[in-house]
Amino acid sequence: MTNPILDYLPSFYRDIREFIDLAETEDEELQLADDAIGQLFNDQFVMTSGLDAIKRRERMLGIQADPTTETLDFRRRRIINRYSTKPPFTIRYLQEQLDRLVGPGMTIVSVDVQNFVLYVTASIENASVFREVQYTIQTVKPANLVYQQKTAIDNTIAIEEHISRQTIEWNYKLNGTWQLGEKPFVTLGTEVPIK
Repeated sequence: MTNPILDYLPSFYRDIREFIDLAETEDEELQLADDAIGQLFNDQFVMTSGLDAIKRRERMLGIQADPTTETLDFRRRRIINRYSTKPPFTIRYLQEQLDRLVGPGMTIVSVDVQNFVLYVTASIENASVFREVQYTIQTVKPANLVYQQKTAIDNTIAIEEHISRQTIEWNYKLNGTWQLGEKPFVTLGTEVPIK
């Protein structure tokens, strides 16, 4: 709101404390109403929607969102993705959808026409994004193609093997002569590396 409500009242009201307080209260209420109208306008568009509007759209689309792991930005992109998956579908269209969803260059779509296989090579570490990619591919993919996921993660895993031997001496026999807590159940010997 640009002007306070007191500016619209006659000048002799501007010196009365009750009218000043009343005008300040009305200014706050009018500001809240103006903010609500602005949010209502923003909720008409997915990319500027607030949390409540996003939840409403997710309910309409049958999306089960997990607010603990999914950001509001991802949830907006997922709704845009669901709205824009309409036929006809091409490989280029699928590539554009995945680039929009995951990021440019993060996925590569290819088709083996002879064997009717759709390959999607992706480097995705976020499980929510991966599930949305799966949903998009299953929605867009023709029924005569088999979908095959290829993972392209740049990290390597190093494995080392160590073998050692250790003797174990049981301190109790199951003949009823032992008292619980007198000694530890087992005594471990020294660990001897074998390899």
